[in-house]
Amino acid sequence: MIGIIYLGKNPQTEERLKYIPGRLVQLTKNYKEAATACAPHVRNEHFIVFFEKNVRNEDITAITYLRKKCTNIYIILLTDQLSDEERSLYQKCGINDTLRLSATVTELNKKIQFISDRESIMFDDQVSKKHILRFKIPLWKRLFDIVFSGLGIIVLSPIFIITAIAIKLESPGPVLFKSKRVGTNYTIFDFLKFRSMYTDAEKRLKEVSQTAGNQYAEKPEEHVEEKNATITAPLGDEAELAMLSMGLESDMMIGDEEVMLVGDDFIVAESDYSKQKEEEINNAFVKIENDPRVTKVGRFIRKYSIDELPQLFNILKGDMSIVGNRPLPLYEAEKLTVDSSIDRFMAPAGLTGLWQVEERGKGGMMSAEERKQLDITYGRTYNFILDMKIIFRTLTAFIQKENV
Repeated sequence: MIGIIYLGKNPQTEERLKYIPGRLVQLTKNYKEAATACAPHVRNEHFIVFFEKNVRNEDITAITYLRKKCTNIYIILLTDQLSDEERSLYQKCGINDTLRLSATVTELNKKIQFISDRESIMFDDQVSKKHILRFKIPLWKRLFDIVFSGLGIIVLSPIFIITAIAIKLESPGPVLFKSKRVGTNYTIFDFLKFRSMYTDAEKRLKEVSQTAGNQYAEKPEEHVEEKNATITAPLGDEAELAMLSMGLESDMMIGDEEVMLVGDDFIVAESDYSKQKEEEINNAFVKIENDPRVTKVGRFIRKYSIDELPQLFNILKGDMSIVGNRPLPLYEAEKLTVDSSIDRFMAPAGLTGLWQVEERGKGGMMSAEERKQLDITYGRTYNFILDMKIIFRTLTAFIQKENV
């Protein structure tokens, strides 16, 4: 069970904490006493420290000391007012959360229960980290990646040089393109490619995606009715108006048929809202057909997958593997955080993978759901033999008829 410590001198707060059901609260008057109280004893323990705001400089000294001595604590600052500058300072020195000084017993108990229910992810120590599910690349796969990528960089160095010169001659800008990608365990890293687009390409993504077409997106006419389902009519009930002004989201019934969701500036049927969210997930992968932003050199190096070669340095560094699930841009990965999508990130991130070799024969045309399921399948079944098959099929299929 999580321990509770109070660091402060407010009799009213002490009294309220005494009435927390099923919890024994340790009352301390100074930070050294609190550090002694939260030190793990016979077994590994976690502690919630309710820290009452006092003099800023003294508070920062105390919080910094607690953080240095105890890694097993979650610090909640009790205060009724914080300036922007103070908020930044307190966060930097180690505050996890804030709660108003006059919080009721019920509010205090709810906060404690919320943290207790999420103990394995709320505490930044080795005790809790060992319970978090994380993928770790097997030794055989990492050794293979180092050898393969190292040899690849040496053998392909003439192509690296020729490609770099060609890119520089055609258009101004850097030879390499770096973008933030999300790989294994949702880790963000700098993803390397030879630049195949003009330098302002990313700024024009929204405009081009509307005019050139996203091959993964569902056709707009299929969901015209769904997109028009949001209603912005005013509410007649004072309670509902109060919810809107407070920015709260709530449910209400229209007769006995439909649940309506109420937000800041909208009312929408729950079924329509679910369909819209599903559509956002299905259209997470953005890929433009016949993209006019691509340079002439870019079209050539894309056709023969030469633009991907700098990722050998990502592999050598350990950001990704030779075979795995394609690392996604941030705007795509953020739409794949639901339970049904998480498994694709609990697997190696790779230069090539199962969906690439399975779908290239179909011209690269496939739905986002098909791609996601192939990623999940690889993550659950990958082994050395499967990796070798994927590499062989990639090498024999890299000359593509379609610009995928």
